[in-house]
Amino acid sequence: MDRISLTTPLSGEVVENLRSGQRVSLSGTIYTGRDAAHKRLIECIDRGEELPFDLKGQVIYYVGPSPARPGMVIGSAGPTTSGRMDLYAPKLYALGLKATIGKGRRSPEVITAMRQYKGVYLAAVGGAAALIAKSIKEARVIAYPELGPEAVYKLLVEDFPAIVVNDTVGGDLYDESIKLYSDFKEDDHI
Repeated sequence: MDRISLTTPLSGEVVENLRSGQRVSLSGTIYTGRDAAHKRLIECIDRGEELPFDLKGQVIYYVGPSPARPGMVIGSAGPTTSGRMDLYAPKLYALGLKATIGKGRRSPEVITAMRQYKGVYLAAVGGAAALIAKSIKEARVIAYPELGPEAVYKLLVEDFPAIVVNDTVGGDLYDESIKLYSDFKEDDHI
């Protein structure tokens, strides 16, 4: 299957054409955030304050990068478990967020929000953190520096690899894969 090249910010039309199981390659700006940063973003929203970046068309990568070695832009940058952000994600999708990147399943509430607000969930491979870091060309903290690696970073990425897990029409790669392999019979492999 060919990889689909996407440039951020993502348009609604582009996102609505993605389907679970498709491989994508992201280029442009993406933002990072884990649970501590998400809690602060939601607190800003609830107080009516401006966020550190405009959510419309954006992508948030659930990562807490390790420190960069000399001569490197960023250290290892593998995805963290997405479920930790599920409490916050529906409100962010409602405000125009188009994609999140992480690992693991999303809650029914997040899946509903993605369908309602036309967003997707992408998975990055956890064991490929050093490889993923090579697609990050620039990294700088833009909010909550006191959170250390959990601060919000603005990343410039080039050909960042991911797989569409949840799409805007209810496709779920995890469910589809489980069904595919649960139908597998012992004699099928011979």
